[in-house]
Amino acid sequence: MNPLEKYLAEYFLLPKVVMQAVMEKFHREELVKGDYFIKVGRPAQKLGFIESGLVRIFAASKEKEVTQWVSTPGYFITELSSFVFQQPSRLNLQALEDCVIWSITKDDHHQLCKDFPQWNEVDKKFIAKCFVILEDRIFSHLYMTAEERFKQLMGFQPELFNKVPLQYLASMLGMTPETLSRMRKKIS
Repeated sequence: MNPLEKYLAEYFLLPKVVMQAVMEKFHREELVKGDYFIKVGRPAQKLGFIESGLVRIFAASKEKEVTQWVSTPGYFITELSSFVFQQPSRLNLQALEDCVIWSITKDDHHQLCKDFPQWNEVDKKFIAKCFVILEDRIFSHLYMTAEERFKQLMGFQPELFNKVPLQYLASMLGMTPETLSRMRKKIS
């Protein structure tokens, strides 16, 4: 049983026939560090589940890059508005290290939704989880201090501080790399 299948079995009671159909639609994809899963300007044609590795989700302009999130194993990734509405992606999804991702195309995802009502429940919960994460991020940036956001991330995903460049984490936390560096020294 691969990690995607374990995840689905743990959180969703899918009948065996549905699980089999789902697993036939997802394909194992390997990304080398620096490869893009989704690029800005192109409609997102796939949804992925990270088995291993880290994926940085970011926006870039000529002046700067802003890291929205660094996704870790056990999470789904896509540019949701682009995937759902087939608009050009506003974000890049790029491997920060070699990754194994289980991906499904937009067409195959749509077919699963048509063929199996149970998959619609999975889809609804996925979208709800995306909204909860977004709400939590907005709340943290509006109501928490930079130090509180730092401590929250350290408590939630401490491994990121050893694997992800400081400037990406600082951007994700809404602070400068210098501020993040000072906080790390202060708390260490």
